Amino acid sequence: MDSQVSERSTVNKALRLNLDEKKYGTIAEIGAGQEVARQFFIAGAAAGTVAKTISAYDMQFSDAIYGTQEGGRYVSKARVRAMLDKEFPLVVSRVGTSRSRTSRYFSYAATVSAKSYNRENECHAWCGIRVQMYPGAEPSDIIVHVRMLDKTAEQQQDTLGILGVNLIYAAYYYFEDPKKFINSLSDDLNSDRIEIDSIDFKGPYFEDVDNRAINLHLIRSWKTRAIIFKPDGEAVVPAEMLYKKNVLTTRGSFRPVTKLNVDMIEQGFQAFKAHEGVTDDNSIVLAEISINDHTGKDLMVPEEDLIARVELLNALGYSVMVSDYTRYFSLRAYFRQYTAMQIGIVVGMINIKEIFDDDKYVGVEGGILEGFGKLFPDNTRLFVYPELDSEGNLRDFTSIEIEEKNQYLYKHLLQNKYVFGIDCSDAELFTIYSRDVLAKLPYGRGSWESCVPDDTAARIVENRMFGFKD
Repeated sequence: MDSQVSERSTVNKALRLNLDEKKYGTIAEIGAGQEVARQFFIAGAAAGTVAKTISAYDMQFSDAIYGTQEGGRYVSKARVRAMLDKEFPLVVSRVGTSRSRTSRYFSYAATVSAKSYNRENECHAWCGIRVQMYPGAEPSDIIVHVRMLDKTAEQQQDTLGILGVNLIYAAYYYFEDPKKFINSLSDDLNSDRIEIDSIDFKGPYFEDVDNRAINLHLIRSWKTRAIIFKPDGEAVVPAEMLYKKNVLTTRGSFRPVTKLNVDMIEQGFQAFKAHEGVTDDNSIVLAEISINDHTGKDLMVPEEDLIARVELLNALGYSVMVSDYTRYFSLRAYFRQYTAMQIGIVVGMINIKEIFDDDKYVGVEGGILEGFGKLFPDNTRLFVYPELDSEGNLRDFTSIEIEEKNQYLYKHLLQNKYVFGIDCSDAELFTIYSRDVLAKLPYGRGSWESCVPDDTAARIVENRMFGFKD
């Protein structure tokens, strides 16, 4: 057997761990059987690795062991941390003095909502490991959030078993290379079986790890299509942020974010709130950055560059979504996975022209009609920011130039209130272009500073972002 194939095999990973007497720990699983533990027992020699397995299914038993977390949620990051807090000290205290001093201890924990009998439910899991990277070390944590895409409970259980072995194995053998760590999590799994949409490295061994960069790698390693960062910079599980929320998004390069970008977002949100049921409290505003060009090809923008853009937007109080989506209807489909409420997309005049360009639908079987059918099926609207024409006259969404063959389609959208215009708060903003600001940064401070928010200018200067030089 090829060595690479052998290493990626779940059975061989479990067996290698079982035969290594220095690695020893506990496995706690709630919600989908004891699938990870089973993988180690199937491999053989499990006594060499597994000190204890536990599965506290009854809520009262589970609460008695792990306590109750805020909100009373059982499938949550807080719950899996509570499980690790309980289990890791136990294994160290009970066998730490009887085993070899070269031992490195771990506790694996998973709390799962798998496919329920005769009921539709969100199928997802929080899985984590607390592990010593070397003997006697303070432990570090790695926690992932997983969406299970298999159709049956049996398939989901099998997937979780494989994923758990991959996570434990990677924690011991790939901890020095987080990207390799992430790549290995789907070993022995087809890409259509799981989605990993959040990962968190925490602890003394990972003090130099930037979780923002690592989460962005989830996109490029095809573990997920999008990552969302809260204003505090932490990656958040989309289902937790977007569930039962109205969503307004604005796509841009934001390199860097300008006053024009901010006005588009704010004016768009004001127009969005004019619709029934949309308020500040039940709505999420997202600035969205695609890593792809208009053809779907990865622009290969360095993660450091993307992080700089995210950081500047976060500093202004915005949540940021980084994705590999190219077309707006794909973006809308992504949001619709998590919310049935209103979706708004803020676009510029150039964007609305592209949406009506037949060439943008190459590869879509039904062409532009299929694209529009996917973009506007329910509670989805476009909010169009105006522009100045070459003569300095204001043009809004009612004066857009569209090919004659698509003009009736546009009229249909207008009459049925799928497309709305929004205002510009200051005509001077039309003179601002991110590319012009970017071109001036290598020459130091100057007029570009008036084109971006004050906090943005200060951060660019302080952190030497985007090629800024004194």
